[in-house]
Amino acid sequence: MQWPLGVVSVVYGNRHVREAARIARGHGFHHIDVTLGDPTDLVIPVGDRFSMFPRPGFTSGPAPIGARTWEKTVDDYRNAPGARMEPWLGSIVGTTEEVFAMLEEVPGLRLTLDVGHVVAWGGDPAELLPYADHVQLRQAKRGHSQAIEGEVDFSAILKCLEELDYRGKLSVEYFDLPQRGWSLDDPIAAAFDVAEQLRALM
Repeated sequence: MQWPLGVVSVVYGNRHVREAARIARGHGFHHIDVTLGDPTDLVIPVGDRFSMFPRPGFTSGPAPIGARTWEKTVDDYRNAPGARMEPWLGSIVGTTEEVFAMLEEVPGLRLTLDVGHVVAWGGDPAELLPYADHVQLRQAKRGHSQAIEGEVDFSAILKCLEELDYRGKLSVEYFDLPQRGWSLDDPIAAAFDVAEQLRALM
């Protein structure tokens, strides 16, 4: 099965989102994922929008451990029906068990699933793909949310999505965020390489 493949704007660093969208189109991406407040009249469609706080129709990540309680995080998502949660290692929802617990606490909550974060915390993305409406793809390994060579089996992920008759979006994401411990010299090259691998598998 073929899915339109997009890219997350953070791949293009500090470039304005309009420039990032133009470059992304040149790289063959179908859509671009942007942040709240970014323009939507871009040269390619907006695939997803990220908010720092849960909002209906947007993706947001749980707060880092210690920045917010579990109970307040549950309330945040309960009060934003239609929001998507992107769990990540180092956040209040940063293990497979915690994701399932949050899904139980917030009926109807769906995920933006970054396979890099799941592999980084030692999980299997296939366990969580049934709950995803958006999937972000990159190589990763245990303890590292992104890597040039890693443990993510793209073929197995695509096969699982096909079996699930997945109708959501796929986006490639790499970033250079040394302040979060996620340094990368050339996220654009890494994203383009992964995109080529994925297209060859579809």
